[in-house]
Amino acid sequence: MIARHESDVVVIGGGLFGAFTGLFLARRGLRVTLFERGLIGAEASATNFGNLRLHGRSARQYPLSIRAQALWESYEALTGETCEIERTGHLYFARSDEGAQTLRHDVATAQRFGVTSTLLEGDQLHARYPFLAADIALAAFSPRSAVANPRLSTPPVARALQRAGGQVYEQAEVTAVEAVSGGFVLQTRQGHRCAAPVLVNAAGAWSGALAAQFGEAVPMFSAGPPQFVTEPLPYRLHPSVHMVEGDVIVRQIARGNIIFSGYPRTHSQPGGAVTHVPPFKTLRGMQMLARAIPMLARAEVIRVWSGVEGYLPDMLPVIGASSTTPGLFHAFGGSGGGFQIAPAVGEALAALIAGEAEVPMLAGYGIDRFAGAAEVSGKIHREFDALA
Repeated sequence: MIARHESDVVVIGGGLFGAFTGLFLARRGLRVTLFERGLIGAEASATNFGNLRLHGRSARQYPLSIRAQALWESYEALTGETCEIERTGHLYFARSDEGAQTLRHDVATAQRFGVTSTLLEGDQLHARYPFLAADIALAAFSPRSAVANPRLSTPPVARALQRAGGQVYEQAEVTAVEAVSGGFVLQTRQGHRCAAPVLVNAAGAWSGALAAQFGEAVPMFSAGPPQFVTEPLPYRLHPSVHMVEGDVIVRQIARGNIIFSGYPRTHSQPGGAVTHVPPFKTLRGMQMLARAIPMLARAEVIRVWSGVEGYLPDMLPVIGASSTTPGLFHAFGGSGGGFQIAPAVGEALAALIAGEAEVPMLAGYGIDRFAGAAEVSGKIHREFDALA
């Protein structure tokens, strides 16, 4: 039996971009239906490091990032639940001259947008953070930056969407999308048929195929960082610690486990089904971690994983209206930084869809910036393995 739905907006994708967009639309009184081919929040939204960082953003992204941080700080009020958000602060350190230059630039950029980020050098740095290796001479601390448990972050948003009147379907893979007069008609493999005047493409690393269907091919590719977690250890690492050059991103949770992420990221398998972590990357990660924080040299790794994340060459997401199809909106390509900005992406896109006003913070994120660029081109950042 086919289940039929009539909605104002249908969202494809149950990650944070899709769930927050649906939530803010439903709270405006719109009828929202969200389809997720697997489980809510089970892909990139769940497998990332969990950073809520306000340091190291591009100047273009700070308006979104600052608004998003305020929404994360009110997450419990928004959803009625928690996802282990902790304002640990983030400590960034540099090992190279190039890294030091980047760090100073990032501090200046953060301060320009009113975000506190303080440089620490030499004896002052090591008196405050004695766990850092003695040869690290420059760091910066961003006190408002925080962390969350990514595995717990998306389901509460989806449940809040349902309480606001939205419909959420898991294990509902969309197999056909057709633009018709006045909107779109969708069919799922499980028998749902949904019609709506507005369609939101928030299918994560798989969004490119849907965009291409409407004549908007983008040079997106799928990858994920090598990540691992150690045995529980005495709790000594209070801030989240980041190496500017990207080789070490590490934090300790209250239970004592050390969570690690780092570069270079690994490209996903063909079709984007999975991203493997080669064993040498785990070994290299432990070596880099021990160099930066010697007290962790003998930590035992107990689990390794990665995710399937969508990346674009400019390392910025696509957010906004389609350039070819009225009623179609995109929200995908978080490019490794999408977790933190997700609440603001959803809020801003909902305002755009509802036609409430201009949304300046979405300027520059349109899909039209990739018009005619179907292949990955230009400089690929050092944090990725070379493209095959």
